[in-house]
Amino acid sequence: MQLPRLVRTSTFRLSLIYLSVFGVSVLLLLGFIYWSTTQLAILQTEETIEAEITGLEEQFRRRGMLGLTEVVRERSANQRQSLYLLTNSERFVIAGNLNAWPEVETEVGGWFDFPYQRPIGGEVETHVAHARHIVVPGQFQLLVGRDVHEQREVTKFIKTSLLWALALTLALGLAGGVVMSRNLLRRVESVNRISRAVMEGNLDRRVPMTGSNDEMDRLAQNLNAMLDQIQRLITSMREVTDNVAHDLRSPLNRLRSRLEVTLMGRPTDAELREAIEQTIGEADELLATFNALLNIAKAEAGTLEVASAPIDVAHMVADIAELYEPAASEKSIMLEVAVSDGLNVDGDRQLLSQALANLVDNAIKYAPSNGVVMLRGARDDGQVELSVTDSGPGIPEMDRKRVVERFVRLEASRNSPGSGLGLSLVSAVAHLHKGELRLEDARPGLRAVLRLPVAAD
Repeated sequence: MQLPRLVRTSTFRLSLIYLSVFGVSVLLLLGFIYWSTTQLAILQTEETIEAEITGLEEQFRRRGMLGLTEVVRERSANQRQSLYLLTNSERFVIAGNLNAWPEVETEVGGWFDFPYQRPIGGEVETHVAHARHIVVPGQFQLLVGRDVHEQREVTKFIKTSLLWALALTLALGLAGGVVMSRNLLRRVESVNRISRAVMEGNLDRRVPMTGSNDEMDRLAQNLNAMLDQIQRLITSMREVTDNVAHDLRSPLNRLRSRLEVTLMGRPTDAELREAIEQTIGEADELLATFNALLNIAKAEAGTLEVASAPIDVAHMVADIAELYEPAASEKSIMLEVAVSDGLNVDGDRQLLSQALANLVDNAIKYAPSNGVVMLRGARDDGQVELSVTDSGPGIPEMDRKRVVERFVRLEASRNSPGSGLGLSLVSAVAHLHKGELRLEDARPGLRAVLRLPVAAD
């Protein structure tokens, strides 16, 4: 995997941002630790020196200058970290373990650092001391200090260790960012490969999942669900195309054959008129099929123009019952109507009437002779429920979701007239009005329920 491409990934940039914030935080923390350690060491040294000075002042008050000189000589003879130097006003050495007064600027009562030579193991080494300058009555000068060479070495070691810790932290963070970016980029590349394969027409490809249930797995799951839906839609579109070609081929063939037969002979005016009327009828059926397809597509896309207005459900049902009463009587079917009073919905009366008429037409078509078709309207849980129940063969439960698709016709209805678009149109109109179509078992027969929101007051 190319490094420039890896560096340009959002994961790597986020890792750098996080690493920068973390690095600054670690730097501040380590800096505070270093400063605290240094200050603590200096404070301990100065407290020790202050204790030494307090003891020497006590000896001076009790025993005078001779006693102070004797104590300085005793303490100077002890090989410790403490340093002493007692001089007169001319800085002539009286007692102490230093050969001369340090050649640094000193302030009476102030603290200062100075280098000095110290014999260790037969060799002379240059060390650093931290001391305080005190004036003793009589213009005598007193220096009390401590060797801080080891302390400085420890502090230097701590500083070096902290810097290495910071560098190691940044290096590990950068390496972690590279590893995370590589892993994420590998999974993104997998999505890109699948996307290219799908764009090339291989609709069976799916994005692999690792099973970690992280955000990339959830993205892959959603993409796979989207690809499944796209595949279903494309498959459905192909089926619709095939069904359109199959269902429209027969009427077109009949129309063409009728015209050819008419032209082959010498028809009378009556025969010619009859042929033209039959041709117009076939053309009307084709136009009705195409109009139904167009309305379904517009309704599903939400672009169908809806003249929304309050609709009296009882009046609409009565009109449809009156329209289909002759067709029901012709098959000796009893058409029962029962609608509650005060039912109103908002919507397009023409579309809703067409949807309900399709349900009644199907019920009469598939109900047996001397059967019953019941048309009901009632209010149920804030919805207006319009149901059409027949006593026909019904629809198996496994096929109820499929029959609302375009041009889907079950084997039992292949020989009956129709295009297979009626229930599709009803479902599309229901969704356009924020309602739904349910198909239920009437035992025997089918109960088609159209549920719509109650009109606003």
